[in-house]
Amino acid sequence: MIIQSKRVWISGDFIPAQIEISGNKIKSILPYGTKKADKDYKNRRITPGFLDIHCHGAYGFDTNDAKPAGLRTWMKNIVKEGVTGVCCTTITQTPDVLKAAVANVAKVKKEGCPGADILGIHFEGPYLDMEYKGAQPPECIAKATVKQFKEYQKVANGLIKIITLAPEHDHDLALTKYCSDNGVVVSMGHSSATFDEALMAVANGATSITHTYNGMSPFNHRKNGLVGTALRLHDLYSEVICDCNHSTPEALNIFFNAKGRNHGIMISDGLMCKGFKAGTKFMFGGHEIVIYPDGSAHLTESKSLAGSTLKINEGLRNLVERAQVPFDTALNACTINPATLLHMDDHIGRICTGYDADLVVLNDNYSVEETYCKGKAQF
Repeated sequence: MIIQSKRVWISGDFIPAQIEISGNKIKSILPYGTKKADKDYKNRRITPGFLDIHCHGAYGFDTNDAKPAGLRTWMKNIVKEGVTGVCCTTITQTPDVLKAAVANVAKVKKEGCPGADILGIHFEGPYLDMEYKGAQPPECIAKATVKQFKEYQKVANGLIKIITLAPEHDHDLALTKYCSDNGVVVSMGHSSATFDEALMAVANGATSITHTYNGMSPFNHRKNGLVGTALRLHDLYSEVICDCNHSTPEALNIFFNAKGRNHGIMISDGLMCKGFKAGTKFMFGGHEIVIYPDGSAHLTESKSLAGSTLKINEGLRNLVERAQVPFDTALNACTINPATLLHMDDHIGRICTGYDADLVVLNDNYSVEETYCKGKAQF
């Protein structure tokens, strides 16, 4: 199959090109019009598929629900926003709930499902700080131990690819070191860590920060906190929620000016209420949440932010049109940067011969015209 457009994203620029797909891979990239195309998208933009490495669920399903049908529905529908790969994200809960959740992801991954690819599991908690726990249930926050994490990873069949933890509560940084040594990305979040504490965690294997600005010690010109760590350490990957609710467009602009093209990562932090209208209520981590008119999700009782319903294509629009982030920086944040963090940039995250044929066709208003997952059109 051959698709083409006058604007195909190749190595940081849009060029007229054809993409020849064989099976689930990109077989070759040719000049526009070289061969007869099966589909000509004319002037619509073709970019790599979007990757969301921090998303709890959507369409009424939460990762912690541990229901195969719900997970399959999520992967089938998430392609509507151009997402071709997801890290299913847990929330702090009791060990039995978390084990069931990761086992379910491993089961569905092994059996296969249509739509977006399950890249792995983002294990958010339970090793977090009480002050900056956010919507994480406090009754289930636990002490970090390598022994317990090994149990979770065994049940997950090795699919835990990212762990969010508070490094200041990781004694001797034992879990940080273990995860780093065993191919699991350590992301610092829901944390009261000082700049110096975070720096030591980075020195011992932490490589990312979870939803920068949210759930962490804030920046102060004398106490730089975890936010200061994200902004100062330019080679440290850092997530950010790009819904313009968790952080203002100005804060997003500052963030990407600090991180540059290669180390900022757009996430949705989406919840099970994603895909539903304002006013809809759900239970999340044992607590009721409600969707506000702006798309944000809040705890009903405290009214604090609990997560988002952000679509990644809308996040791209927010960064470019509202936060004034350069297009290449914004696109990298949801394609090659998360792929590189996960050590998967040898086969996803860019349009290149030999890579998975994960592609998004974008209209100028950022709506998704078509999504290809491993060469298969989804619409």
